[in-house]
Amino acid sequence: MQANDVRVLKGAAVPTLIVGLLAALVAVFTTGAKGALGAGIGLVLVAAFFTVGLVVVSWAGRVSPMAMMAAAVLGYVVKILAIMAMMNAFSGTTAFDSRVFALSVIACTLAWTIGEMRGFMKLKMLYVEPEAKVPGQGRG
Repeated sequence: MQANDVRVLKGAAVPTLIVGLLAALVAVFTTGAKGALGAGIGLVLVAAFFTVGLVVVSWAGRVSPMAMMAAAVLGYVVKILAIMAMMNAFSGTTAFDSRVFALSVIACTLAWTIGEMRGFMKLKMLYVEPEAKVPGQGRG
């Protein structure tokens, strides 16, 4: 991973961790230990899926900009479908509170997405190369 990618990862992971821990804390007081466990599992699930996604997009960015865009779009769709499948699979569990799990996944996903967008906006990367030659312009 490049330094820019690490900054984006940190900018997304920190707010997600805060939201996940707050969700677990609220769950302890409202639904007990099973709720806190559900919130913790939701936090770990979102952090793992989105970290892997960011690493894949970072790797694809070294290949080409087109590969990076394809990896970003495809990765996001796969992550959302996988998280929905996990939420559906855990909907009837009694080991932890599945409702708190689902709410934690949603809250952590929103926190990660907003943190990632904020991280990219703070990078101030150039969209064009300042000294690039423009095709079709004459010399003169």
